[in-house]
Amino acid sequence: MSRNLKIAFAILAAAVAIGALSFGGLYKRIERLAQSQSTEERARQEVLSKPISTPTDVNVKAKIFWAAGGNGVSPAEMDLPLSADPVQRSRQLIQALIANPPTPDQRTLPADAVLLGFYILPDGTAIADFSDAIASEMPSGILSEEIAVNSLAQTLATNVSVLRRLKILIHGQEVDTLAGHVDLTGFFDLTPAASTAPAGASGASPVPPTAPSGD
Repeated sequence: MSRNLKIAFAILAAAVAIGALSFGGLYKRIERLAQSQSTEERARQEVLSKPISTPTDVNVKAKIFWAAGGNGVSPAEMDLPLSADPVQRSRQLIQALIANPPTPDQRTLPADAVLLGFYILPDGTAIADFSDAIASEMPSGILSEEIAVNSLAQTLATNVSVLRRLKILIHGQEVDTLAGHVDLTGFFDLTPAASTAPAGASGASPVPPTAPSGD
């Protein structure tokens, strides 16, 4: 082997070794960044999911709509401290849906879902903004999505009288569907007539979305 060829091989070997070291360092930096972001996200979720308490809380028997054996949703009374403020009251109800299902089979919203924000517009439109987990951890299928939306809509309609319709956002953005099936581009009716319509096999009628509006 010629001297020049040996030198070329040595240079190539050195370059490979340097590249391997650089890649290893880069991988470790990426791994540390991912761990840091994961820790920050968990901390953020813990803050947002803490029990909500307000000075006007009063213990009431709230009517919460849980999954009913795969056949829709059914109401059950639950003792909850609820605020007189409709925004805080709504947040408390949604938190109960996420954190306190009577049994795992009655759960309607993913356990890791976080309510990032809740607002009520002057016309009674409620806007619920959820973390990505509301979609990414939703069990696959149209039925599970319909149960989630009906559970949320009927619980709010029954316990917060000022609400008229519901808009669901994910991470502050409007999305086409919840997890591939239920349309989220419109609004869900929260008027008393919708929440008290004749019950079907599930013990509660679904709350259909209204047509999307331009406002």
